Amino acid sequence: MNIKMDKLEELLSLLKKKEDEKQKNTVLWVLAIIGAVAAVVGIAFAVYRFFAPDYLEDFEEDFDDDYDDYFEDEEK
Repeated sequence: MNIKMDKLEELLSLLKKKEDEKQKNTVLWVLAIIGAVAAVVGIAFAVYRFFAPDYLEDFEEDFDDDYDDYFEDEEK
């Protein structure tokens, strides 16, 4: 009878290990998917920033031109 109990406990411990490994694998897959999505979002943002025109630079250049013209008029 004692041998049967030992075998049963061994079987239960193996089943518990399998369940723990399953949970670890699930967590690992979830983290891998989140990481992949974050990488794709980061790449998409980098591409967007690279190809998007910088409107502020154009505005600053226009403002500087107008500002210079204003003072040139006063000097004359």
